[in-house]
Amino acid sequence: MRVDESPPTHFCLATDPLYFFLRLFLTYKEDFYEKERFDPSQFQESIVQGLNQSGTDLDAVGKFLDASGAKLDYRRYAETLFDILVAGGMLAPGGTLAEDMTPTEFCLFKAQEDIETMQAYAQVFNKLIRRYKYLEKGFEDEVKKLLLFLKGFSESECNKLAMLTGILLANGTISASILSSLFNENLVKEGVSASFAVKLFKSWLSERDFNSVAASLRKVGMDNRLLELFPANKRSCEHFSKYFNDAGLQELSGFVKNQQSIGTRKELQKEIEDQMSRGDPLKDIIAYTREEIKKNNISEQTMIGLIWASVMSSVEWNKKEELVTEQAIKHLKQYSPLLKAFTSQGLSELTLLLKIQEYCYDNIHFMKAFQKIVVLLYKADVLSEEPILKWYNEAHLAKGKSVFLDQMKAFVEWLKNAEEESESEEEEDAD
Repeated sequence: MRVDESPPTHFCLATDPLYFFLRLFLTYKEDFYEKERFDPSQFQESIVQGLNQSGTDLDAVGKFLDASGAKLDYRRYAETLFDILVAGGMLAPGGTLAEDMTPTEFCLFKAQEDIETMQAYAQVFNKLIRRYKYLEKGFEDEVKKLLLFLKGFSESECNKLAMLTGILLANGTISASILSSLFNENLVKEGVSASFAVKLFKSWLSERDFNSVAASLRKVGMDNRLLELFPANKRSCEHFSKYFNDAGLQELSGFVKNQQSIGTRKELQKEIEDQMSRGDPLKDIIAYTREEIKKNNISEQTMIGLIWASVMSSVEWNKKEELVTEQAIKHLKQYSPLLKAFTSQGLSELTLLLKIQEYCYDNIHFMKAFQKIVVLLYKADVLSEEPILKWYNEAHLAKGKSVFLDQMKAFVEWLKNAEEESESEEEEDAD
């Protein structure tokens, strides 16, 4: 035996039984949590177990979900998480519960069917998504999917989902783009979409005023699509209005009617512009426009506004202020018969004056052209004394009023003098 060799020891950490079992425990624990984190069945069990322990205490549910996000992979299993919170378990295609695990009784679909309970559930989702921002898109996708599954849910489940969705729309947790799922052909054909929409909008409007709802619809382009809640053979303003009026949603039916009217007016303006671009005879444009007024029940005041916009959009204007006035006078002289055809009423003339004022204010190169345009249209018998004086004295817009009133001062004085002379002549004739 060499002097520097030490005798082997019979104890070391690697051979100690306590150390061995500690390592085994830690390895098992790590494997368990890794499995729980990345295994969908383990994830489901963890969520269901937590909901069962929390029961109907939604504050406890919120705390459980908040804490679980640190150890469970919400990002990977967002759909699973939301399925369980809504339906109690994983949803199979069509909306039925998958049978591979026992669902929890503590979920949205098993909750009490009233607005207060749905508001409390909405808070659970709000807090969860505020805490884990990456869940926003997954949750919106989940709501879209749930709407596609409506036929697979009971009436009570649909009612709860509609109330919750309306509240979430009001809170801004989801966007109105989720309504696109309601345009699914099968849901529309069987009347599911319209029925669900009634409950959803009632819930939404219980939380927000209609202006807020309308703004949300416009933001995502849903304001012009609501007629799609009905089959093609019933897709009319009249049918929509009756259905939603009967449900007590008069504001919504009025909104849709107005949106359809706006859409019709935009199409009409575009068609008039196209006719001008093609160089169609003015008599043909006038005949077409009169027919559209009758067909769509459009007032002359509305139509003169559309015609003015069409006339001013049908040409590319010079960018130089000193040249644009001359160009405008020449252009408007050509189309004055078209304008005259739709100013048979004093109110229509006043409407045209206001449109001219607004246009000249919004297009800075026209600021100095206002008076010359008005005088041209007066000489062309498009505008008459009374509406011009009414505009000048009381009916003008605030936009650039000091500039335009100053421009018109001399002409208005001339009109007043001419009117006084005319009255004097009439009195002399009477004598």
